[in-house]
Amino acid sequence: MVRLTMDLIAKNAGHKNRSEEDFGQYVQKLTHLNLSDKNIDSIGDLSFCKNLRVLYLYDNQINQIQNLDFASNITHLYLQNNRISSIENLSPLKKLEKLYLGGNYITVVEGLDKVGELRELHIESQHLPPGEKLLFDAVSLNSLAKSLSVLNISNNNIDELEELAVLENLSYLKAVDNRLKHMEDLEGVLKKWTKLRRIDLTGNPICQKPKYKDRIIVQSLTLESLDGKEIQEMERRFLMNWKASRAARKKSNERKTDEQAANVEF
Repeated sequence: MVRLTMDLIAKNAGHKNRSEEDFGQYVQKLTHLNLSDKNIDSIGDLSFCKNLRVLYLYDNQINQIQNLDFASNITHLYLQNNRISSIENLSPLKKLEKLYLGGNYITVVEGLDKVGELRELHIESQHLPPGEKLLFDAVSLNSLAKSLSVLNISNNNIDELEELAVLENLSYLKAVDNRLKHMEDLEGVLKKWTKLRRIDLTGNPICQKPKYKDRIIVQSLTLESLDGKEIQEMERRFLMNWKASRAARKKSNERKTDEQAANVEF
């Protein structure tokens, strides 16, 4: 296996025959580092890379997030398709905006309570134990409530979204191929996501419910795209008018029923 070290960076950067001073200057200026698909199993000392902003480590064999204390300037971290089982040691990454962890072995979304600037979290398709679903730590969710705008939780056996309602700035949720099936639960969460623009629930049982699309469009007035298809304003207006008309008819019928009951009593 391969350990991610300064020597590995030098080898991949073609600095083998240059002076140590020259290489030191090079890594200090480095802002992007791509070491994807290098059979790396652990992260070593990268403390010289103080200006690193984007780190690509996807498609490796990494089993632990570690040794990123130096990375206070990193904004994008790509760790998808590794062997990571725990989200940890990210508190030094104060500027982290996008975190990619899809295709790992994570069972609980936690350890994000100190990452205050995170805007995107991609944690789709975890290798979960049979019959289990991806869980969410309340402390981490509350810490992400005001910053997170994009969340990808596809293919994680998730059967409800209620605990995610605290993510008040969510604009895009991708929850494809899960086990969502209760329309009332979804409508309750949509009421709280007042900035949601896109949602993709393709492949969930809920998609087969009667008037599934209509109910979501009426419930979320900010939504612009549902399951990859743009929502037309004319369509929303028609559904809103239909809903108002139906409510008016129901109210009228209730009033007539009350009047009839009052006449009978009289």
